Amino acid sequence: MNDILLVLTNLPDQAGAERVATALVEQGLVACVNILAPCQSVYRWEGKVERATEVPVLIKTRAIHYPEVELAIRQLHPYQVPEIITLPVSGGLPAYLDWVRQETEGPTDLC
Repeated sequence: MNDILLVLTNLPDQAGAERVATALVEQGLVACVNILAPCQSVYRWEGKVERATEVPVLIKTRAIHYPEVELAIRQLHPYQVPEIITLPVSGGLPAYLDWVRQETEGPTDLC
């Protein structure tokens, strides 16, 4: 079974996306974060249709680190209810998946 996850979130601006990405990589919780180009989001919030420019972020990590990744995103994210979605990675280039594992090894792996 593959233990790699792709975590998706959106931030309201580039600076916020960079802050989250840097913190996650520096803490060793993730191997890589892609900060994408701003996009337009249309969504319903508190009964009203809203529109916002957001910066999508793609985060590569392992399932063992997801609780810490979620906590870090929630602490750094300005939204009351941030979008945080995980997708299991069912396959990929073995060398890349091994790299993700190597970059996210740490003391929590020994538990």
